Amino acid sequence: MELNDLQQTRYGKLQALQAAGIDPYPARVPQRTHTLTALREQFDALAEAGTIVTIMGRLRQRRVMGKSAFAHLNDDHGAFQVFLSKADVGDEPFKHFVDLTDLGDIIAVTGTLFTTKMGEPSVHVTSWTMLSKAITPPPDKREGQFSDQEARQRQRYVDLAANPEVRETFRIRARLITAMRQYLDQRGFLEVETPVLQAIYGGAAARPFTTHHNQLHQDLYLRIATELYLKRLIVGGFDGVYEIGKNFRNEGVDRTHNPEFTMLEVYQAYGDYESIMQLTEGMIRFAAEQIFNSTSIEYQGQQIELGGSWQRITMRDAIFDKTGVDIRECREFDTLWEAIREAGLKIERKPTWAKQVDELFSEFVEPELIQPTFITEYPQPLSPLAKRKVDDPQFVERFELFMLGAEIANAFSELNDPFDQEQRFLEQGRDYAAGDDEAMQMDEDFLEALRVGMPPTGGLGIGIDRLCLLFTNQTTIREVIFFPHLRKQGEE
Repeated sequence: MELNDLQQTRYGKLQALQAAGIDPYPARVPQRTHTLTALREQFDALAEAGTIVTIMGRLRQRRVMGKSAFAHLNDDHGAFQVFLSKADVGDEPFKHFVDLTDLGDIIAVTGTLFTTKMGEPSVHVTSWTMLSKAITPPPDKREGQFSDQEARQRQRYVDLAANPEVRETFRIRARLITAMRQYLDQRGFLEVETPVLQAIYGGAAARPFTTHHNQLHQDLYLRIATELYLKRLIVGGFDGVYEIGKNFRNEGVDRTHNPEFTMLEVYQAYGDYESIMQLTEGMIRFAAEQIFNSTSIEYQGQQIELGGSWQRITMRDAIFDKTGVDIRECREFDTLWEAIREAGLKIERKPTWAKQVDELFSEFVEPELIQPTFITEYPQPLSPLAKRKVDDPQFVERFELFMLGAEIANAFSELNDPFDQEQRFLEQGRDYAAGDDEAMQMDEDFLEALRVGMPPTGGLGIGIDRLCLLFTNQTTIREVIFFPHLRKQGEE
């Protein structure tokens, strides 16, 4: 292991600790009596009682004044001041603290509580213990170190240790997931787990990651969605199931996309996309109330309102409002493309009518959807797992929820007709043969499940990472994923 000059200096101190008989990485540690937050909250009562406390944390500040020293320890939730004097801890322990500790070291201190002349609650230390010697110095925030976004994401452990606001982002993420679980659990949904390795990938239009099972001599895929297995559980007799887990899609990386991401999928027997719309609205609103005690969230200087009834608009109306192109009047590709040209719209030409509709929406409507908005009634070819609308079979009973100019959730009245579903799979197969590498595969076992009989069902998928952007006031998905996938260092 090659060490730079600063690391070499700290390594020398490590060796000096060992020479003094002090293990810089002890197997056993003193019993912690209080976190720093708990100590601050209970300070008056503990100080009055003369309670001996033991606290632990990372050394963040230190100033030595002759035979005494002040320092600050940081733990997960805050900081606390400690005071050491040679008279109380002894000559050698004091010398070791002054000469052999560095900012970033993790230590434990034991002592009693007092308040300094400046009014600062503090621990009067009687003994201290090295718990972990830090060889790499922490970044100096006063010098602007470690503010580069890529460096922070590449070394998230340093980012978290140096920046309390980043830890708070991930606490909010955890509370969001907890609140969503609570909302579903209270309504009788069962949390389940389904396979990550799948012989046939499905449930979304995406390219999969491929791997190989040596023992079974099988090529397998990392799942792109949990949908088809969760529907099998509805067939099996569960009225409501959900799963929160990782999906993997071999796709590009941008502000709202990461190849590995977290999804919540929910399936409710005897429901449809209308009932799922209500569930979606209620669950996200509930999470906001639990975390912020409000349905209004500030995001990048504007208020996002989660209270009241969210806007609902058909895809046809949304596109017409922004472009003047009426997709219900232009039901063939040629007429649609001609309408696009007549409207003077600059847009990429797609191979099919449905994909051209999707491109129109993505280009001219989606970026404008900042407040929560349900877009309903999608073209059937874009939704091979959704029920057709009875009054217009070219469209399906589907909605997507948009906020902040991005899709947050996707939901259907789930297709439970095995014969219609088989034809949809065949259409997808033809698309795949024609070069669409995101088209779904034929899944015979899923068709057999539908032949057993699946009740009318509403299904929902929510992108947890994207929803976290709103709840944590972040602008890129990488800031709400602990360890986002990054290019190798040095690559453009």
